[in-house]
Amino acid sequence: MKSIKALVAVAALTVAGSALAQQPKLSSAYIGGTLGQSEYKDGCNGLSDCDKKDTAWRILGGYKFNQYFAAELGYHDLGEASAQAGAVEGNAWEVVGLASYPVIDKLSVYGKLGLYRGELEAPSAKETNSDITYGLGLQYDVLKNVGVRGEWQRYNKMGGGEVVETDVDVLSIGVVYRFQ
Repeated sequence: MKSIKALVAVAALTVAGSALAQQPKLSSAYIGGTLGQSEYKDGCNGLSDCDKKDTAWRILGGYKFNQYFAAELGYHDLGEASAQAGAVEGNAWEVVGLASYPVIDKLSVYGKLGLYRGELEAPSAKETNSDITYGLGLQYDVLKNVGVRGEWQRYNKMGGGEVVETDVDVLSIGVVYRFQ
């Protein structure tokens, strides 16, 4: 009986090892950055003469496990929403999973889902909270190690408490560099 279990274990390890050896060589760590525009959906609490859009930027690092799945850690400066009464500034740390699907040779569509730890700061208060973030995007690999991205991402229910609660949407373009 023990020899049968040992034989099954060796067979399972052999099959798993050969499956891993046949995976595409796309696994790699990467870094990147994006630049775009944020929009605070409720950032002005109904005030007139309010600018809810600003420049947003992000730095990120990630690991692509195979051609379909990756994980990223990033910091996003979300700019501010401003009115005569003052401004609300935001930023977020995030950890997200990406699921991508190759559409054609070098073009992939992807979705992302994860968690963020964000901060909204007004002149008289600061609120920190955590919630989900999600988005959609396209990536085109211009070189073997370099990809260009265009994406939309939402930070759900930032703020609250003494600061306004708002969703923040970001449209951005960016570049990722893979260490292969």
